[in-house]
Amino acid sequence: QVQLVDSGGGLVQAGGSLRLSCAASGSILSINTMGWYRQAPGKQHELVATITSSDTTTYADSVKGRFTISRDNAKRTAYLQMNSLKPEDTAVYYCNARVLHRDYRNKDYWGQGTQVTVSS
Repeated sequence: QVQLVDSGGGLVQAGGSLRLSCAASGSILSINTMGWYRQAPGKQHELVATITSSDTTTYADSVKGRFTISRDNAKRTAYLQMNSLKPEDTAVYYCNARVLHRDYRNKDYWGQGTQVTVSS
């Protein structure tokens, strides 16, 4: 009964910026951790960034200093601000959330993915 909608991808030139959004809705007690993952053609699914309910963040080494993850708990939304984009950032980006339901069960949910393409 939880839906994640991720959006904000698109085409951008190298050095440009994009902001991805991930909005959660449904029967939710709280959201423990939200994160962004990505997968490029022929490459493995990889973690990009995570943020906990206490705003502790982690980043892949390849995006440190360029990407910033944040969240708005009132809106149940996470964001990924991507600056200084490189062609190697091209991938489908997926939002993930670990949700605590009102029956105190934890479950993971995934967005449908949003395409980010960085041209050189």
